[in-house]
Amino acid sequence: MNDLQVDYRRAGFGADLGRGSRRALLLVDFVQAYLDPASPLFAGDQDPPALRACATLLDTARRTGVPVIHTRVELAPGSQDGGLFVRKVPALRVFERGGAFAVAPPRLAPAAGETVVTKQYASAFFGTSLASTLRVLGVDALLVGGCSTSGCVRASVVDALQHGFVPLVVADACLDRDPRPHEAALFDLGAKYADIVGLDEATTLLGSAGGV
Repeated sequence: MNDLQVDYRRAGFGADLGRGSRRALLLVDFVQAYLDPASPLFAGDQDPPALRACATLLDTARRTGVPVIHTRVELAPGSQDGGLFVRKVPALRVFERGGAFAVAPPRLAPAAGETVVTKQYASAFFGTSLASTLRVLGVDALLVGGCSTSGCVRASVVDALQHGFVPLVVADACLDRDPRPHEAALFDLGAKYADIVGLDEATTLLGSAGGV
């Protein structure tokens, strides 16, 4: 544990939230926009380890019957429904309806019956019915992976906590365009809003009796 972590612990940050009793898998915006070199949001690797980690989580959740929620950004032509978010990040226009960049890679394509949350802003909870869906399912904890760590993953995790769901961020399953915001986001999330878990623990949790 380095000095920064020690300082935060001594100040009262980073308590353990537990692992919940009924878990679901939340895959945030893992789409071609982050994997295709032609996209302005390209994260630098067409087959990143985080993609393989998300595929492992997805396969495990499907095998064990754990609920899976996919999210995607979809904007109307002209992107007016993206508001200030698109004004701040014009590259988000790649998510206008019908574009190829908004499609999930084949390994993460939603299966029939899996929930797909369509959103216009960073958080999977903002302006969507996700919280209500999770409550009906009896879910109290979310295993989270996706893109980008410092953007939509972070926003979704903060909102998960605020809605009363334990966020378990699977570090190996999160992707960002640079390791510096990735690591900073994981540190901040672990200190204030979530528990950070590895892929092995995440697959164990998905395979345990805690699934719905």
